Amino acid sequence: MRVDSASTGNWHAGSAPDPRSLTSALARGYDASTHLARQVCADDFTSFDSLLVMDRMNLRDVLAMAPGQGHDRVALFLKGTVLPGGIVELPDPYYGQARDFDRVVELAEQGVDGLIARIRNAYLRR
Repeated sequence: MRVDSASTGNWHAGSAPDPRSLTSALARGYDASTHLARQVCADDFTSFDSLLVMDRMNLRDVLAMAPGQGHDRVALFLKGTVLPGGIVELPDPYYGQARDFDRVVELAEQGVDGLIARIRNAYLRR
């Protein structure tokens, strides 16, 4: 399985993650220090089975980039994951504090758990 991260804009392409993001990730055991930002590209729609986006604005932007057959590969990352308070989007912590970055890592972990459960259930139904 290949997993990657990309943004809809190119303003940070080639840059390392925000230091606050690195700190929050490392505190939970994830080393993202070698990651460099990149922009979603046309090849992503054929290279990946799914393009999971963090919020509705990115959903709109990625769907606008998708070729006709690529639309069915795009979805909200948290879709189908039951989170307290009905959260369906990962908030952008950029203008927040360190605790906001910690919260995003926590929500992302819960989203991955939900994604694994959905994949497992789909596999078992085959």
